[in-house]
Amino acid sequence: MHNPTPSTADDHGSRPFWRESMAPYERPSVARAVLDLATSVVPYILLSVAAYFALDTSVWITLGLSAAASGFLLRTFIVFHDCAHGSFLPSRNANIWVGRLCAFLTFQAFADWRHKHAVHHGSAGDLDRRGTGDVETLTVDEYMARSWRGRLGYRLFRNPIVMFGLGPIWSLMIGPRIWSRNQRPRQRNSVLLTNLALAAVLVPIWWFVGFGAWAAVQMPAAILAGTAGVFLFYVQHQFEDAYWETGERWSYADAALRGSSNLYLPQPLQFFTGNIGLHHVHHLSARIPNYNLQRAHDENEIFHDVPVLTVWDGLKATRLKLIDPASGRLLTWNELRVRRAESPEPSRAAF
Repeated sequence: MHNPTPSTADDHGSRPFWRESMAPYERPSVARAVLDLATSVVPYILLSVAAYFALDTSVWITLGLSAAASGFLLRTFIVFHDCAHGSFLPSRNANIWVGRLCAFLTFQAFADWRHKHAVHHGSAGDLDRRGTGDVETLTVDEYMARSWRGRLGYRLFRNPIVMFGLGPIWSLMIGPRIWSRNQRPRQRNSVLLTNLALAAVLVPIWWFVGFGAWAAVQMPAAILAGTAGVFLFYVQHQFEDAYWETGERWSYADAALRGSSNLYLPQPLQFFTGNIGLHHVHHLSARIPNYNLQRAHDENEIFHDVPVLTVWDGLKATRLKLIDPASGRLLTWNELRVRRAESPEPSRAAF
């Protein structure tokens, strides 16, 4: 298992060692924020409107425009993500209202998503605090302790077809619509009000242009952007030697620098993903807006020895399924079978 080292461990009881060096990059810029909006929300809306008009000419043109819009929808999600951290604009209220607008365009409830994502940032890599705002990942022992139905459910969930096929539809369209009594009032109200606002906008659209026309325009963009988003979120913390620790051994800095990947994305992919591949920088300081992440990475040596993944590495990482705390690694199903063969337990099926 990974152990905190003097170079990365949090210095409990004093100001974190990295705080001073990150401060210059945590200053939001109105000009850069406006440019981000002009290259995300604006083209997404324009392409969506053009896709509706193109329906009278060719459904294929509509689908092409919708596919193009997906890149800008993904970029819009990054703006919403920054607003949720309060890092996009200097004004707290501006972050909230711009965040709500962008959240609405991505079918999210702003306050509810913000809370869950904050929990994720405060617990990433902590074996004792998994389950909120992250991808469900079991340890080997937890998986083996489940019934065959529980194991089957976990296997289906971790199957790439389910995770990257049905996952975007659930995480974008269905999951954010659900509320419960266990949520805080602000979270629950955020979900309910977002659902009402979506209904107030979508029902008239469905009435005037038809549900089929709406689906032809919006669904391709949402699914493509959602699939890319789920993939990005997955590979940012799911790689072979990602950091996992328990209890007092867990370190916020180590979780950022050793448990969050530097996903190398060529242009224009880095543009459409709002530099979020530099996830190690973002997790060390969530107050850094997306437009400052590259500069922070380039100008600070602390970031130059973090795990680097290519897109191909990310695709291969989808084979990883279970945490092995003893080695601090994520295992594939095949590696689990090999271990089970070496030390079988007759009382339990090896499903």
